[in-house]
This record gives sequence, C-alpha cells and structure tokens, in this order.
Amino acid sequence: MVKKLLGKVEVEKDLALLLLIGGLYSLSIALSNTFVNIYLWKQSGKFMDLALYNLAIVFFQPLTFILAGRWAKKIDRVIVLRIGVAFLALFFLVVLFLGEKAQAHLIILGSLLGIGYGFYWLAFNVLTFEITEPETRDFFNGFLGTLTSAGGVIGPISAGFLITRFASNIGYTIIFAISLILFAMAVIISFFIKRRPANGVYCFGRVVKERKNNQNWKYITNAHFLQGFRDGTFIFIISVFVFISTGSELALGTFGLINSGISFIAYWLAGRLIKNDRRKKAMLLGGLLLYLSLFLIVFEMTYPRLLIYAGAIAIAYPIMLVPYFSMTYDVIGKSWKAAEMRIEYIVVKELFLNSGRVVSILSFIAAILFFDEQKSIPILLLIIGTGHGLAALLLQKVKVTLSP
Repeated sequence: MVKKLLGKVEVEKDLALLLLIGGLYSLSIALSNTFVNIYLWKQSGKFMDLALYNLAIVFFQPLTFILAGRWAKKIDRVIVLRIGVAFLALFFLVVLFLGEKAQAHLIILGSLLGIGYGFYWLAFNVLTFEITEPETRDFFNGFLGTLTSAGGVIGPISAGFLITRFASNIGYTIIFAISLILFAMAVIISFFIKRRPANGVYCFGRVVKERKNNQNWKYITNAHFLQGFRDGTFIFIISVFVFISTGSELALGTFGLINSGISFIAYWLAGRLIKNDRRKKAMLLGGLLLYLSLFLIVFEMTYPRLLIYAGAIAIAYPIMLVPYFSMTYDVIGKSWKAAEMRIEYIVVKELFLNSGRVVSILSFIAAILFFDEQKSIPILLLIIGTGHGLAALLLQKVKVTLSP
C-alpha cells in the first residue's frame, strides 16, 4: 500500500524526516497564520494595518535569508532550520503575550515572523536541494504539497471551530498554543537528520551576477519575482475578504477546508503525473487557470463565489508549482559551481521572490492610500494576478538537459 501511495520512489530516512518537518510546519501555519490576519483585522479593521504587518514580514524575510545563508556556510544547516523554528515559536509567544494589544505592535510581530521564515526556508530549501535528486524532486514537491494540503484540511476548519466555540479570544489562545507545540515537535525531529556542515567563502554577490552569464538562472529569478508579485498581496487579502463576507471564522475555516481538500488530491496527482517532458505545458495551464479564477470574485465578491475560487486555485496551484519548483532546483543543479554555491543560489532565488512580494504590498498600500478602496483593490488584483501566468511564459525559455 505504501508503494502504491508513493510510486516507484526510494524514500531515504532524511528525505522522509524533511517531509515530516515540512508537514508539521504546514499544519502549524495552516492552523494559526490565516487567523493572525483576522485577529489583527478584528482589532483595527484597517487594510493599511494588515498591509504594514505583511510588509514587515516580506521585508525582514529576504534580509534574514542573506544572513542565514552566511551562517549556513559556517554552521550546520539543520541548526539554521532550528533557529527559524525558534523565531516562529517566539512569534506566537509574543502574540499570546500581547493579546488584544497586538495591533499596536504590527512591525515587531511582522519582523519576528519574517526572521523566522527567513531562517526556516533558507535551511529547508538547501536541505531539499541536498537530500533530493532530479528523479525524486517531482515526488518530493508533490508529496510535500500533499502534506501541506492535509494540514490545510485539518488546520483552518479546526481553528475556525475552536474560535467560534469559545467566548472572547480563548479560541485564538488555544490555536496559537497548539502551533507552539507543533514547532517544538519539528525541532525535536530535526535532531534525527544527518548533520550537514558547510564550508567555503560566501559568494552571494557573485551568484547575483551569474544572471548575466546564465540565461536559465536569469529566467528562474525573474519568474520568482513575478511569483512574489502575485503572492505578496493575495497571501493575506483573500482570507480577509472571506471574513468580511461572512463575519465568521468558521466560514473562513470552511474556505480553507475546501481549498486544501481539493489541493490535497491535486498535489498528489501532480507529483505522480507531471513528468519532465510535461513541465512547461503544465506551468502554462496552471498560470492561466490562476488568472482566470480571479474573474470569479473580482467583480462580485460573495461567499459562494469565494468558495468556488478556493476550489479553482486548489487545482491550478499544484499544476503550476510542482513542475516550477522542480525546474528551479534542476537549473540550480546545472549552474556554475552548484555544489559549492548551492546556498547562495537559494538565497538569491528567495531574494527575488520576496522583492516581488514587497513590490506587491507597496502597490496595495498605494492603491488604498491614493484611491477609493472599493474601486482600486479589484483593479489591483487583476494587475498583480498576472504574476504566475507571466512567470509560466518566461519559463518556457528555460532549457535544462537532465541525465537519463
């Protein structure tokens, strides 16, 4: 049964442990992160406050990536992973401590989460590159997406139920505490991954300049900027729209349940069916579906339409992201001094991704600051929503020859 589930893939211990850590992380984030935005929204009711909080996250995340990359060259990458999880745990501790005063400390909260993301994802991405091989990457990305979706099925609906069941903010306190426990479990599991020390000179600037010598690398980094250009705003605004439409955390949990339930199956199928020769066509299809899905909600944002949108993007994202992530690691693997400079490649990739997110949120701030919110936000969503589609078009130019 296990072989039927996983396919013809040999799963080594470290790969399985990394998947487990990724699954715990995803469950914790699915349980709490969406509701942090709603927690803050209920305190202020201002789009600007949410934008500043999320801007702090995407501003500190790339800065941390640069620092984490340097540290990963000097110490064990698994230790860097633990530092990231520790900061994420600290974030939830501070949220619990501040309580209803959280809205007054948006920049502090955003910076803690951004630093945690930076350390965690630098280490996770480097470990993914080192532990997987070209023949196991589609499986890894697909199965990780399945675990992420499983967390999304369990997390939001459970959190929404708890929040609506308890008076005041007791439900929020419970789910934030559970997230702390899940992060602690991830730290414990990390001790069983084989130590992976690194050495050598940190050549971040040189890998940025490599874009001039390597067209594939230039296309990949530009695609990550475009990906961030969409995700920066969409990562928080849709959940707020769902809550505004219904006034219920349970309704938001239902939205997450539908999205993740469909995504769970879609990621599993994408990991099994999208092979090397189908990657480019799959990305085009996924990017197109993501953009077309916007027209379900941008002109008439009702809860039923938002639920249909949840299902549509749940199918589109796996079709786009599974081959996209695999292609990214393959390009890095074939690039200049890939083995020696793998950390720098990951850092630069994430720098471009988060630069796109910063531009996205700054555009959102400009839209609500200088124009009427009700008119400007739908137009902005149609503009930044082109991100994945443009990235998919750009990635058609990538040429990577894999060993048979």
